[in-house]
Formats: sequence, structure tokens, C-alpha cells
Amino acid sequence: MTDRLRVLILDDDFRVGELHRGIVDEQPGYTALEPVRSIAEAQDGLRASRPDLLLADVYLPDGDGIALVRETGVDAILISAADDGPTVRRALRSGAVGYLRKPFERRALTGLLDRYARYRNLLAGDRPLPQEDVDRALAILHGSGEPVTVSRSATEQLVLAALGDGEASAAEVGERVGISRATAQRHLAALAARTVVEVRLRYGATGRPEHRYAART
Repeated sequence: MTDRLRVLILDDDFRVGELHRGIVDEQPGYTALEPVRSIAEAQDGLRASRPDLLLADVYLPDGDGIALVRETGVDAILISAADDGPTVRRALRSGAVGYLRKPFERRALTGLLDRYARYRNLLAGDRPLPQEDVDRALAILHGSGEPVTVSRSATEQLVLAALGDGEASAAEVGERVGISRATAQRHLAALAARTVVEVRLRYGATGRPEHRYAART
């Protein structure tokens, strides 16, 4: 997995695509790729960029977003004004990890992105998964919470200890703990999603703001 989860946005309305792009880019641990407006453009983008997640409308001028998800096998959040049961069931059968009805509040998408990041973090790697982790991943993805008996992982405890009473970037935490920046970023994003840590932005003279993390008191 790369440092940040990359998201390809597919919507035939460029204003909606840019709106969703802004929401994704503001999420810790995420980067939005250039939005696309058709199935054909999405297929090209999926082949060229191999994003982690597809954020797609269902009805496109040149095809069907649900069919695209089913054919490509990419993790996807489908977005549509369609509110009928058959469409929703078809979306879920295609392998979509989420379905949002238009219009929706911003927090509906940010919440789903938070849960997806935690779900990905829990299922990262190729280690054997105990049933508890499988159950926890499904509970996180579907927003049903986590079992109260599940304690923080050893790595998360080290990450929190590395933060201490101050703040640090993912790179700094990774160096202190002895893990990669990408691994530190995933754990920090998961802790932020559970409001265990908070994310602060530090603006430099040029470039994008740096994400800084601090334990909540």
C-alpha cells in the first residue's frame, strides 16, 4: 500500500467530481486523482493509476458504474440518486464497499472514507487473520462499531507512546517507533478515525500543508 490511499472519482458532472475531490483530499491518508467523467476514461484511469478506491456514479453517459465495479474488481463506493432496492442490491453484489444516495451530507462520505481506511489497515498484509479481525473489519466497514473487548494493537500503543504529549508527523512517528512512514500513517489515520488522536495542519512557505498528529487529552 502507498503512503496515502488513492481515489479515482467518476462522475459525468465535473462540478460534482471536483466537490468530491475536495472532500477526499481533505481526509487524512487520502489523495484524490484527477476526476474522470465517463466509463471509458475510468477504465483508462484504473489501468494507468491502479487506485485503491473508486468513487463512482451509477448512471453514466456511456455505461453503468455498477457493471464497471463488477468487471474491474476494484474497491468502490457507489453514489446515485437511485433509491430502489434492486439497484442497491445489484451494487452490493458487484462488490461495492459502500453506497451513498444523492444528495448526501458531507459527513456521510467522510465517515465512510474513515471507516474504509480503518478496514484497509486492519486487513493489510498477507498474515493469517483470526476470526476476531475478520468480524472487526466487517463491523468497521458497515459502521456498526467495534467490539469493546478489542484492545489497541501493540503497534498502535507504540505509536501513541511516540506521540507523547506533543505532536509529530507520520515520518517522525515512524522513525521513533522503527516502522515505515506508510505504516505509521495508516495507524495514525486509524487512531484519528476513532478520535484517539487529532490531526493538525502546519502550513509552510510553499506546498501543501503537513499533517501533524497529537494524542487527545
